[in-house]
Amino acid sequence: MYTQGLLNAGTDDFVEDDAFLAKFQARIDNEEKIEPNDDMPKAYRNTLIRQISQHAHSEIIGMLPEGNWISRSPTLRRKKILLAKVQDEGGHGLYLYAAAETLGISREEMIEQLLAGKAKYSSIFNYPTPSWADIGIIGWLVDGAAIMNQIPLCRCSYGPYARAMVRICKEESFHQRQGFDITQTLAKGSAVQKQMVQDSLNRWWWPVLMMFGPSDSDSTNSDQTMRWRIKRFTNDTLRQKFVDATVPQAEFLGLTIPDDRLKWNPNKNTGKNNMSGGYDFGAIDWDEFWRVVKGDGPMNRDRLKARSNAWDKGAWVREAALVHAQKSAKKSQAASQKAA
Repeated sequence: MYTQGLLNAGTDDFVEDDAFLAKFQARIDNEEKIEPNDDMPKAYRNTLIRQISQHAHSEIIGMLPEGNWISRSPTLRRKKILLAKVQDEGGHGLYLYAAAETLGISREEMIEQLLAGKAKYSSIFNYPTPSWADIGIIGWLVDGAAIMNQIPLCRCSYGPYARAMVRICKEESFHQRQGFDITQTLAKGSAVQKQMVQDSLNRWWWPVLMMFGPSDSDSTNSDQTMRWRIKRFTNDTLRQKFVDATVPQAEFLGLTIPDDRLKWNPNKNTGKNNMSGGYDFGAIDWDEFWRVVKGDGPMNRDRLKARSNAWDKGAWVREAALVHAQKSAKKSQAASQKAA
């Protein structure tokens, strides 16, 4: 992998004192991109490793709920589109693992952390997909929430992460349109189809709002990650933007958001261009959120078991690829020496 040459990126030949930290923060404030070989605070590096690896794990595990429906898609066209989408998500995981490797951690170590429960992935992928409507709702809402969260990451202060996000966001926009198309088809279909998609919306709405992470008062890392411009918006700000953007779409589809407290508030300050107005919405069940994050969601064990099995069964492929790479390198070296 091209990132392996950067596994020892940066140096330890600097003193992480106040002067260094101030100089580093000045680069951030000037919107300079931090690159793999730049000296950086250990906490900055560790924060990026945690966030990027969690993002990568989420992309790979996120293939599982939808992969379950590839062979059961209702038409060949839907099957081809879903297959392409799942393939995209595998690619996103590849980009993100590669970006994390530039920070000095190997992909193997990241996977081991995931399987050992030391690393997390998005809580949303611990919910089941019992109906075809779930595939539409995932594309419309889950990928819509992902876009809301990930577009600001295109301006992340760490260069490799920001550049990876540019392509990822473009592909996620396709995923959202695919999901909206499925949802619209069902919502405009028969009474049975509309009820199926409404049931799916009822099950997914609150877990999707949880995707943005804990409330700002409980998010211990947000202030620092925003100072470093890894994040650009707080969890609650992004959650509010998502609700404000999504409710009109649901109304267009003729679907009902499962929240009795949802109401437009013309006086709500949402922080968008000094304009007021936004939706008030009900309380999130944070007990459920933390229960799922800690491993007790409906599908937590199944997801990790599937990922563990895939990692074990793929060992021979990784070994074969490594041997092939070593042979190719020796052959190339021999050819260079002969030419010299």
